[in-house]
Amino acid sequence: MKLTAFTFSIALFLTACQTKQDKAETASLHLNGTWQLITGTTITKGVSAVTDYTKNQRMIKIVNDTHFAFLKHALNTPKDSTNAFDAGGGRYTLKGDQYTEYLDFYSDKKWEGKSFNFTVSLKNDTLTQKGLEKVEGTGIDRIIIEKYVKVKDQ
Repeated sequence: MKLTAFTFSIALFLTACQTKQDKAETASLHLNGTWQLITGTTITKGVSAVTDYTKNQRMIKIVNDTHFAFLKHALNTPKDSTNAFDAGGGRYTLKGDQYTEYLDFYSDKKWEGKSFNFTVSLKNDTLTQKGLEKVEGTGIDRIIIEKYVKVKDQ
């Protein structure tokens, strides 16, 4: 009987420690705020391509407690031209380092209603998210790695 009580006590202790660790991880991955996309890497069939989002375009992601939105536009376009603008957003969930976006709104209807799973990490003011971007009917099936830097309050 003493062995069973001891085993139960150890299991309870480990569960409590794990719960505290999970809470600490979630707390350390507080994503609320505005994030500027710096680089994006796509890996399609083993071929990598890197996009520098600090040249010729700007993209930000805004995250609150329940939703995210992203906005992207070209820089240095003539005032009388059509600006290459992209936007989308929706709900998200975050459990530990697992971040899932539910794209409820997007300019291309083929992407709407899809969910995208990412692993996220946060180091200082840099957010990295990595996951599979796959959209049936579009030919999109690739791994993406995006690096964001937190936008400081003005």
